[in-house]
Amino acid sequence: MSKAIFTKTKMLTDTPTHYCPGCAHGIVHRLIAESIEELGLSHKTVGVAPVGCAVFAYRYFNCDMQLACHGRAPAVATGVKRSRPDTLVFTYQGDGDLASIGNAEINSAAARGEKICVFLINNAIYGMTGGQMAPTTLIGQISTTSPNGRNPEVNGYPMRVSEMLATHEGAYYVERVAVNNTRNILGAKKAIKKAFEYQQNGHGLNFIEVLSTCPTNWGVSATEAMTWMEENMLPYYQLGVKKDKEARQ
Repeated sequence: MSKAIFTKTKMLTDTPTHYCPGCAHGIVHRLIAESIEELGLSHKTVGVAPVGCAVFAYRYFNCDMQLACHGRAPAVATGVKRSRPDTLVFTYQGDGDLASIGNAEINSAAARGEKICVFLINNAIYGMTGGQMAPTTLIGQISTTSPNGRNPEVNGYPMRVSEMLATHEGAYYVERVAVNNTRNILGAKKAIKKAFEYQQNGHGLNFIEVLSTCPTNWGVSATEAMTWMEENMLPYYQLGVKKDKEARQ
């Protein structure tokens, strides 16, 4: 009789995802869902879905979900957490959603020290709307709105969101992780789980930036996307803890 070595977390529904082949959203969904289930918090979790590729996240997470207007997920999460303090609250956002139109919301939430978890999926481009340049698009990277590559003299420099948010006193834990190989996936899971634990202990804001892939808009294969991330994104968006107030104590 064979023994199961892996089972799907109950925190994910059986709904097939709509993501492109090679997209890492599915990996991050699983890491978040597993962490919630392992902490025994499935019954008291509320997630906030963004506008973007993960707009249908409410179909995939097996918990209460709220859909927010573009960029406003931290504001919605703030309302949920303040009205139901015992609830575990998280937002799941892309770089266009959070770093562009939602820049004010995430900075304000960090400045206030809102006791929520925010997960930023950074794939260095606008995914759902057709591959436009995002605040996180790299120098020289080609997009539909930067066909000759991002020019810093015209477009400015890519935004390092984790480093920016770490400057806020209200930010409790900030870390950048990646999901391009097994080692980094395990590290991402550890960071995600720690963020939830810190929220449960009454600390905030807890922010995890996940470097992810977008083969469709990068114009590469699913396999090549992992290499592209390692060669292009990791040198600029360096992995690691940017702030951990508990570690300093």
